[in-house]
Amino acid sequence: MTTPATDWLRLDQQICFSLNAASRAFGGVYRVILKDLGLTYPQYLVMLVLWEHGELPVKKLGAHLRLDSGTLSPLLKRLEAAGLVTRERSARDERSVEVRLTGRGAALRGRAVEVPRRIAAATGFDLAEVEDLRTRLDRLTAALDAYDPEAASAPS
Repeated sequence: MTTPATDWLRLDQQICFSLNAASRAFGGVYRVILKDLGLTYPQYLVMLVLWEHGELPVKKLGAHLRLDSGTLSPLLKRLEAAGLVTRERSARDERSVEVRLTGRGAALRGRAVEVPRRIAAATGFDLAEVEDLRTRLDRLTAALDAYDPEAASAPS
């Protein structure tokens, strides 16, 4: 069954709205779950990358998170003030700032291991459904990243 063209302009037919609503709902769940760790969701993402990759230049950290340095710098300042990370100019390239976990930041990983399980449980999905959704969202992101609006609007 196809939706009549006029119905495509309904809010409930917009994939962007569904994704935004889901993102906001996730944010609410993460806010509650991460409160015990003393982290916001964006700070948690920074910590995930550092727990996985160790010390990184700010530029590479931003690339992993899809964040620019203007957005990332305030996050790092708050994490540094909380004693979870340090930032130092690179000895190899003084234009680059290296971010590394402190002992306290590394130890926080042990307390964070339950977060993904709690989030998965909050979705009401089984693990296969969570994995399938993540895979589909990754494909969607890749397709949108590769989209060329000029090529799409060119006459055939």
